[in-house]
Amino acid sequence: QVQLVESGGGLVQPGGSLRLSCAASGSFTGINHMAWYRQTPGNERELVALIVASGDTNFADSVKGRFTISRDNAKNTVTLQMNRLRPEDTAVYYCNMNIQTRGSSWTRNWNYWGQGTQVTVSS
Repeated sequence: QVQLVESGGGLVQPGGSLRLSCAASGSFTGINHMAWYRQTPGNERELVALIVASGDTNFADSVKGRFTISRDNAKNTVTLQMNRLRPEDTAVYYCNMNIQTRGSSWTRNWNYWGQGTQVTVSS
């Protein structure tokens, strides 16, 4: 069974930095995209940053130039480095990975989610 475990998050002052990490464990053959989403009460979950297997990245306009995303394929991890944080970045952040499993005659790609980690930006 595949599991995603997140670490990082917490309380930081405006202008500060935080790093979120997420590690996949279990039995699988590969990981396609890795991403971070965030959600605030009463709102839909929104994409923050995504990195595909080739290393290409995509960011929400609101975080461009402040956040970076990276992946370590050997360790099956994804990291979100968040700099110059703003109060509006406050949210629960979720790790997402599209993970591939294979059998002798089938291939399946499935989205998995982490449990979520709270990020609060406040003075």
